[in-house]
Amino acid sequence: MENKISNIDQQKLNEMLTVSAAPHVKTDKTTQKIMLDVIIALMPALVAAVYFFGLRALWLVIISVIAAVLAELAFQKVVKKPVTISDLSAVVTGILVAYNVPVSLPFPMVIVGSVFAIIVVKQLFGGIGYNFMNPALAARAFIMASWPQAMGSFPAPFSADMVASATPLQGGTMPTLTNAFLGNLGGSIGEVSALAILIGAAYLVFKGVINLRIPLAYLLTAAVLFVVTGTAIDQVTIQLLIGGIMLGAFFMATDYSSTPVSPLGEIVFGVGCGILTVLIRVFGPMPEGVSYSILLMNIATPFIEKLTKPKVFGVEVQKNERNH
Repeated sequence: MENKISNIDQQKLNEMLTVSAAPHVKTDKTTQKIMLDVIIALMPALVAAVYFFGLRALWLVIISVIAAVLAELAFQKVVKKPVTISDLSAVVTGILVAYNVPVSLPFPMVIVGSVFAIIVVKQLFGGIGYNFMNPALAARAFIMASWPQAMGSFPAPFSADMVASATPLQGGTMPTLTNAFLGNLGGSIGEVSALAILIGAAYLVFKGVINLRIPLAYLLTAAVLFVVTGTAIDQVTIQLLIGGIMLGAFFMATDYSSTPVSPLGEIVFGVGCGILTVLIRVFGPMPEGVSYSILLMNIATPFIEKLTKPKVFGVEVQKNERNH
């Protein structure tokens, strides 16, 4: 009788408890909720893009998102994997692919970019959480390599005829601090308005989706190196506001899957992004280096994690005891 009562009690206890492998972290955050927060945070930049570049910017984003979602759905159906489009990660990838291209880019090119990001960079490596580099930035690099002329053509804001003009990083006139901050300049549709990006970033920090270690390490390193490499101090802030640094620092370099997880590793990652961005922008043949900087640091992430991995509690004690 006692054994029966004991077995019943144990059964009830097992039903009350969730038995799982470590780590035992209780949280109500799901991938879907995190991705939804990221989508909300990206909306100010979309509003700014439509304001400066017109409704074509909105269509570019919509088409990119549809391509990304359908690519993920089709791939998972073909390989008979569970369909995960409801987690919204493909939607985020589609938005970010569109944010990294000029508003004049032909729709078929952004479709190819989104499909490449989802299938080649994400799904072929195992899906969300297994991609070793940022899918949207990899797609940008792929589109740039395939259609460099289209990717280097940036219409000016409020240009109804989509006539391209030289951006500040392509040798055009440097904008005022106000225009650089608000986004009244040429560039990829999601990167021009630093104000919109900062509003979205503040939301992500508030919701606990990202922390500021990588962005601050990135921006501070870039600022110092701009001064060291000859940029006038009064132009450093503008250099940080133009191009893709702000979008990259807050929305690309903070990708969970392709960046270090330890605090020290995150700082090293951000510093590396800042160094590479300035070196490419100042000394390289390309006007912008954010995408390649983050992608290179994505590749270096396993080495960074190995070097910055915290010591396991008790391991050092055991080693010392064995030595004695």
